[in-house]
Amino acid sequence: MIDIGLSKMALIGVVALVVIGPEKLPKVARTVGTLLGKAQRYVNDVKSEVNRSMELDELRKMKDNVESAARDVEQSVHTSARDFEKDWSDVTSSVNDSGATQTTASEYSWGSDVSSVTPAYHQPRKNWRLKRGAVPQWYKSRSNVRTKAQSGAARVARFRPKTPR
Repeated sequence: MIDIGLSKMALIGVVALVVIGPEKLPKVARTVGTLLGKAQRYVNDVKSEVNRSMELDELRKMKDNVESAARDVEQSVHTSARDFEKDWSDVTSSVNDSGATQTTASEYSWGSDVSSVTPAYHQPRKNWRLKRGAVPQWYKSRSNVRTKAQSGAARVARFRPKTPR
């Protein structure tokens, strides 16, 4: 890259001052600064785009590796399932040959027993949250909790001594 030191920058400044002149130098310097800024932004954008494409390529490679591993696992599961089915059929055929009763795969499935194990859904009754959170009446009476709301005026009237007329 270009090696520009302080002395070379000063020399360029003096030449620009002589060639361009002191009146136009600030405007030219601003224009050169904006052009350099645009060039730096463009270079940074190109660098970031190259980095993104490299990361994208790496991610694609990782995706391919994961997909191939998943395919391998799926194939191994299928082969073990086939082996299991073959062994199961050999065992059930030997049991059937010995005179035991034949049971189907649907009798061993969980689907037939699930309805007998889980209770049926009942919609909650009205105000069930209120009833669950309510304090029992016996507790209120023991701890002297007011059970009926009364306004201040009604309370004063209730406890005011009766005056004979």
